[in-house]
Amino acid sequence: MWKRLFVAGVGLSLTAGAVASEVMTPEKLWQLQRVSPLGLNQAQTHVIYRVTTPSIENNDFSSKVYQVPLAGGEAQLLEAYQGILIDDKISADGRKKLFHESVNVESILATDIHADLSDANAYVYDDLNYRHWDTWNDGTVKHVFYQDLVTEEKIDIMAGQPYDSPTSPFGGPDDYVWGPKGENIYYVSKKLTGSDYVSSTNTDIYRYNLASKETTNLTASNLGYDNHPEFSADGTMAWLRMDKPGYEADKNDIMVMLDGSEVNLTAHWDGTVYGFEWSADAKYIYFYAPVDGTIQLHRVAVTKRGKPSIKQLTEGMFDVNGIVAALEDHLIVTRNSMNSAREIYRYDIDDNALVALTNVNEATYAALDLPAVKKRMVKTQDGKDMLVWVIYPPNFDESKKYPTLLYLQGGPQSSLSQFYSFRWNFQVMASQGYIVVAPNRRGMPGHGVEWNEAISTDWGGKAMQDYLDAIDDVAKESYVDNNRIGALGASFGGYSAFYLAGNHEGRFKTFISHCGVFDTRSMYGTTEEMFFVNHDFGGAYWETDNAAASKAYAEFNPITYVDKWDAPMFVIHGGKDYRVPLGQGIQAFQAAKLRGLKSRFLYFPEENHWVLTPQNGIVWQREFFKWLEETL
Repeated sequence: MWKRLFVAGVGLSLTAGAVASEVMTPEKLWQLQRVSPLGLNQAQTHVIYRVTTPSIENNDFSSKVYQVPLAGGEAQLLEAYQGILIDDKISADGRKKLFHESVNVESILATDIHADLSDANAYVYDDLNYRHWDTWNDGTVKHVFYQDLVTEEKIDIMAGQPYDSPTSPFGGPDDYVWGPKGENIYYVSKKLTGSDYVSSTNTDIYRYNLASKETTNLTASNLGYDNHPEFSADGTMAWLRMDKPGYEADKNDIMVMLDGSEVNLTAHWDGTVYGFEWSADAKYIYFYAPVDGTIQLHRVAVTKRGKPSIKQLTEGMFDVNGIVAALEDHLIVTRNSMNSAREIYRYDIDDNALVALTNVNEATYAALDLPAVKKRMVKTQDGKDMLVWVIYPPNFDESKKYPTLLYLQGGPQSSLSQFYSFRWNFQVMASQGYIVVAPNRRGMPGHGVEWNEAISTDWGGKAMQDYLDAIDDVAKESYVDNNRIGALGASFGGYSAFYLAGNHEGRFKTFISHCGVFDTRSMYGTTEEMFFVNHDFGGAYWETDNAAASKAYAEFNPITYVDKWDAPMFVIHGGKDYRVPLGQGIQAFQAAKLRGLKSRFLYFPEENHWVLTPQNGIVWQREFFKWLEETL
């Protein structure tokens, strides 16, 4: 079937005027090498990075580690790199090392509670936080340790505490650092349990003193997120902060501790920070942040006076989505675009230029005809200017007509930038002959705080109209086949597909929803991070006197409009998705099938909110395009 499908996909491109040799396919996508920077060498002359290669045949990944000169040049394969790489987990005196590992703090497994029942496989819970992201709580948490490298003694600095550090589910080694002199350890933790834990975003930064063994909460006054502590060369601490309790997509600001006072360097700036790095001289902080449908590098001055100056340093149709290191004359960053997976670049401060240091997939891309990616400004129904990405098939011919896909971004507050996905890959979609329309609808960062916040408690409101405004605008073009328009997305994008399926007035011929919210009531009753639904839905479904919540569970609930579904529905879901639990997808598929609609259910028992393994990734792509071939 896939061989036939691939030929059909190429046929679409050829009938659209393509004369080309090759285009990107799912198989080629899953053969691309993936670059992950590890850091600089001790001499700060080379960047060390890992190249990971998927194997469809073995359904796994292999990796190798390389180093490349910061000045540019040939990469060198490393057999071992631990002694070469700068290790910020080693204390200033070189005698101690930070790390984390799991410890058991609670008896939850039946075999721990009932020692005589060795074959029992039950779990016993008395409170919430019984599962998170893709893992059931088994009574263990992660703790920060330090080890004396001479005596090999290990010290658990959180001994006896039922809290995580790094934070779950995505926290890592960046959640704990040495103080400048090595006398203190700073770590991030959400020191709450059960129902309080799942209802709060209150992570704090703690200081543990090795001599006194005392722990101090440094950010107790803030009830939102505090994380990513990092020290400058002169010993000043900076970190990231969100102010609003329970709001995971709040404006993220850079805080510094100057002369004993907390200073917000970006409070006056109408944007949100994704990550940062101190300059070598401690006068500036470099950060990357979404802006106008991309992610760009910025710089802010470190000062207590007035409004610190903020300067955007890069500009272009790409994302600068990570800072590896900041040296005196240059930064080492990562960058990608919709047509190119992540690579490592050097940003030259004086020349204001980005220079590629790695290009591991150059040969693959050089052999392909690539899609054209263009910005389009669309006027929304209420008079706002909305940026829309439009991705055209390779060798696009505007005298032809093309099937068109409206891409529905997840989040809901995640940036629709120049990202490169190994699932929702616009390069692959366009290369199979589809025009892709990707609107920066309300709720996305990079267009000001007000635009970003507009989605909360209004899921079925202006954001849905933004989608319709975008596709209606592009559909006026002669090259769009208005009889072959589909809508598709994941997470909030999956919710959008379910919602639009009952509110599209005949615009769409087919829908695809991956891990989408189908019923907001059962979503509230089964998801694991309650702060998210409490904020974005406005409260619980039983709060009948709560106007925002009432809307979320009725007017903005996709299940309300199932009687109006009139187009094919493809539902995809992972069995280990506890953020948008499996029942959401099952309910939607069952409803579509019982309504007599062409429908299909793709179930991945071992995948979570994403699809991470190579063969499942290929299955996803094949079934995705097979569905479009059948219904569009």
